[in-house]
Amino acid sequence: MQSAECISLAMDESTDVTDNAQLLVYVRFFHKQNKEICEDLLGVRALETHTRGEDLYDAVKEMLIKRGIDPKKVISVTTDGAPAMVGREKGAVTRMKEDNPDLIAYHCIIHQTVLRASLKEEFREVMSTMMKIINFLRASSSHQHRLLKDFLREVEANANDLLLHNNVRWLSKGNTLARFWSIRNEIKMFLQQLTSQRATQFLMFFQDEHNMDMVAFLVDITAHLNELNLKLQGPNNLISDLMAAVRSFQKKLEIFKVDLQEECTHFPRVKEQIQDDRDKFLYTDFIEKLMRNFSQRFDSFTLGKHHLLLIQNPYLIRDVREFSKEATQTFKWAHPGSLQLQLTDLQADVALGEHFEASDPATFWQQIVPEAAYPDLNKVALHTLTMFGSTYNCDNKQAPFQADQRTSSHVYENGTNHIQTQIQAADRAVTRTFLSPRKKI
Repeated sequence: MQSAECISLAMDESTDVTDNAQLLVYVRFFHKQNKEICEDLLGVRALETHTRGEDLYDAVKEMLIKRGIDPKKVISVTTDGAPAMVGREKGAVTRMKEDNPDLIAYHCIIHQTVLRASLKEEFREVMSTMMKIINFLRASSSHQHRLLKDFLREVEANANDLLLHNNVRWLSKGNTLARFWSIRNEIKMFLQQLTSQRATQFLMFFQDEHNMDMVAFLVDITAHLNELNLKLQGPNNLISDLMAAVRSFQKKLEIFKVDLQEECTHFPRVKEQIQDDRDKFLYTDFIEKLMRNFSQRFDSFTLGKHHLLLIQNPYLIRDVREFSKEATQTFKWAHPGSLQLQLTDLQADVALGEHFEASDPATFWQQIVPEAAYPDLNKVALHTLTMFGSTYNCDNKQAPFQADQRTSSHVYENGTNHIQTQIQAADRAVTRTFLSPRKKI
């Protein structure tokens, strides 16, 4: 790692259920001797006092120095977008750019897709009511919950219980919504048997046709957004893979908008619920808003389409000049003329083309393209391959810590609880992984 020419970081700061702040940092670099892109946990740090930008910067810099890494070698960083990370004056990224003015910084693609999918007030109210109904039936009384499960079994419903949900983001409610919809009629029947005022209020929600239309739409659109989210998750994802998934979803939104006005092929619950000619403007408007939000954020993404295509399939790049323009905008050291000529030579190399067809893009650039023949092109590709598209590894690593914190209340005499011990162990036990093969487009 110390000898790597370039290094990229993924950083995420969060607070666990006991209000303990912690910073996780992953590192990705090209191992020249093994010809592999490697990924390591750089470090985990409990932030015991402040979570200001300068505290995050100091923690990251200490991690780098501890591992013998020159901070100037960090070429890119992806973050969770928190103010302490990206603040213009005192954010950690701003401080890091003082070490390397050419540092490429961007917000985690997964986080951005969630932010782009915010709910309007009317939909938020319907979503909130559904969650209240679920909590009322499942969590307000253990006796009532048992009665619900017995009832669902008795009427042979499609499921024998409702699912609880994660309060953090509405997209996390996807499975909860799908289950709710699948047994909505049985829930309505069960509420009719209850005599409480709340049960009566919730029953009125089911009897409102407009409410149920919105429930149907939320179930369908959440399923589509969750499908995108799953494609973006997972370790070792290439930034080109993530952006390809986002671009594909943007095109799907155009299909969804037209489909809602016609057959509703991609909205089966809406098709089932709205049998007549009721106006669907509210839902097409939702899709249009999503289209605008995704376009505003991703059309000007740091890496251009031609640049990303270099990783996915360099033989599909038709505008060589546009590619060189995008690459030099990202990497200031790159020379446009050299990139244009080397890409032209690469595309004309039949033998390399056959190798590309027989391998995956990551292996092609790491092990097959000769650096001596294509030095600048190879350097752009390898630098791009090191770049994280998301902070998924950081988020995924924090989950077990937070889950363990919920099941353990043990506190040591020095005030450091069980989760801090786990974090320290994780900081010492660094495990190296390698990028897995990617499919070509």
